[in-house]
Amino acid sequence: MKQQNPIKALVIGATGRQGGAVARMLLERGHKVRAFTRREESADANDLMRLGAEVVHGDLKDRLSIERAAMGCDAIFAMCTPYEEGPAGETQQGINCADAAKNVKCRHLVYSSVANADKQTGIPFFDSKYRVEQYIRNVGVPYTIVAPAYFMENVLSPMARPELEQGRLSLPLSGDRGLQRVALRDLARFVALVMEERERFLGMRIDVASQELTGFEEARTLSRLSGRSIEYQRLPIEELRKSHPDMAQMYEWFERVGYSVDIGRLHSEYPEVDWHTFERWASAQDWAFLKKRAVA
Repeated sequence: MKQQNPIKALVIGATGRQGGAVARMLLERGHKVRAFTRREESADANDLMRLGAEVVHGDLKDRLSIERAAMGCDAIFAMCTPYEEGPAGETQQGINCADAAKNVKCRHLVYSSVANADKQTGIPFFDSKYRVEQYIRNVGVPYTIVAPAYFMENVLSPMARPELEQGRLSLPLSGDRGLQRVALRDLARFVALVMEERERFLGMRIDVASQELTGFEEARTLSRLSGRSIEYQRLPIEELRKSHPDMAQMYEWFERVGYSVDIGRLHSEYPEVDWHTFERWASAQDWAFLKKRAVA
């Protein structure tokens, strides 16, 4: 769907999974995208250029590089990561984005946090995002905070795929514990809606999820769609804690508390997103690698 009044958006992290989905959705809807990345020579950057994006080099540690990239843009989509410099580094990245947005007088900063980050979870990389949220609220820039739940795409991550190839879906959660998920396309479509209808969303914080389902339900769906028997296996949390203590803390919180997105209300208020169930999302994926493994 092409927009009559296209916006120009700076998409931070555009060669990553989340930023890439947002950049592609905005381009698909007829908007102009300036893709901010440290990997301007990457295949993902080249793909975005072929789709019509302008790719610019920048670093979230360098506020001035964000400001240069944001000049002339109507909106900024900002997402940061704790994976290289830890939660404190992620918070500083977010602060740099907010300061840059203010300095260039950006009309709309859309910050991607995480669902329930405002609920004092104690999870380090939830708290780091919430500190950015607090800063954005006080710095004086027009903003919307979008807070996604667990991504459906995590089942295809490099950590999960080897287990699937062995016929196992493995998570450190009880198999009957519900976990709210969001499809990347749904998040990207929601971000596009937020940017297109700026006045409707200014000053809001919105948790985003597509569906809640259990590990047992996920395994049954994958088995049916792939033609390969997939069994759910609960991983010992202590094994995860040895290598990824912050992730272990997150899964313990999932088990005890979990996300609390009002999914019914969200979908009722924003039907434009065309929300995915897990089955609908999974039906669009290529599970041939599981079938090949089963034959082998």
